Amino acid sequence: MAAGYLEILRARHAARLLAGTLVGRLPNATAAIAIVLFVRAEGGTYSLAGALAAVYGVANAVGQPLLGRLVDLHGQPRVQLPAAVLSALAMAVFAVTGIGPLVLAYAAVAVAGLFTPPLEGGLRALWPSVLGKESQVHTAYAMDAVAQEVMFTVGPLLVTLCTSLWSAQAALLVLNLIGVLGALSVVLSPPSRAWRSAPREAHWLGALRSPGLLALLAAFLFIGVALGSITVASVPYADDHGGDVAYGWLMAGIGLGALLGGTVYGARQWSGEPARRLTVLVALLAVCYLPLMLMPGVVAMVALMVLAGVFLAPCIACAFVLVDRHAPRGTVTEAFSWLVTTFTVGASVGTGLAGPVVEKGGALWGYAVPGAAGGVSLLVLLATRGVLAASAQPAVVAASSENDPNRAVEPRFSSGDRA
Repeated sequence: MAAGYLEILRARHAARLLAGTLVGRLPNATAAIAIVLFVRAEGGTYSLAGALAAVYGVANAVGQPLLGRLVDLHGQPRVQLPAAVLSALAMAVFAVTGIGPLVLAYAAVAVAGLFTPPLEGGLRALWPSVLGKESQVHTAYAMDAVAQEVMFTVGPLLVTLCTSLWSAQAALLVLNLIGVLGALSVVLSPPSRAWRSAPREAHWLGALRSPGLLALLAAFLFIGVALGSITVASVPYADDHGGDVAYGWLMAGIGLGALLGGTVYGARQWSGEPARRLTVLVALLAVCYLPLMLMPGVVAMVALMVLAGVFLAPCIACAFVLVDRHAPRGTVTEAFSWLVTTFTVGASVGTGLAGPVVEKGGALWGYAVPGAAGGVSLLVLLATRGVLAASAQPAVVAASSENDPNRAVEPRFSSGDRA
């Protein structure tokens, strides 16, 4: 099973790019919990902590596609590193000044979120030029999805460790410094410095002018809603079954399921159209949300959470393939960033939607939300299957140009290649 992943990691620069991207994204992965812990340490209310974390999240959702477009236009080093430094400096201002001047606190977290570098989209744009073979690129997408689950599990643990060893303020400063070092490692790598987006047609909509990409984003908006609603619905369940410890196990369970599912999915090559495969995966994801409404004891509920997460990472990995196919030429980083933004917005909507549902109907109806959202996502895919199955771009040779043999350009694989 691990052979495919080892083959990817043995490729030149691959391990460095993956590790650098994950480290560079630590500030983003830990921002919500780090902000909450810091605000509480400063004597602020949970409402203020939540508001500041929400401002960061909204700014991040706005900034990712905008910065992704700049990467496509100007290359990775000229955008990723300055953005990482600006984001870290803004968070440092927040850590040093605290919550005393609220206007400054809100401005600082907004700037930090807005300038979070689109390292996630940047890595996916780099994989084709680093690996070359489409089958390897698809395996790398799956490995990337698995690595995300590890990062979002380890990241909060690092925040709590830094807070317990030093302080919440130190956690903000240290993690953002580490993030800058991760971004620096990526942008100084030869693939990042050499990568150039393919020539693009000037259009104010950018990547969003692709019907296939819009269909995919609509489907993943509701997958985000499902995931966000689970985090809220699990709170009243945990309150009745052991409190914070139970809640931690439930969240770890869904992360473990995604980790296992992504690992298995990426360990083999898949034939057939990725659009059809994504439809099947989303159907399975929606079905696996339904047993959560049984709400058994904690041990069984954790097992159901693992099941609910199994098809999440495979859905994301398959979506990466479709994003690459449907992004208009010259917009690949922006397109991947839009997927991140849409998923984030969906999770925020799911969190907000599940709150009043849980207040009126308890955890049972809260757990009905992810199943319903998964069903809507499936309906979107079924309604747009013709658009998603169509080939968006002709194939383009990836390797080099006659004038600059070291210049890596955005590759394209034709829709008839092995998926």
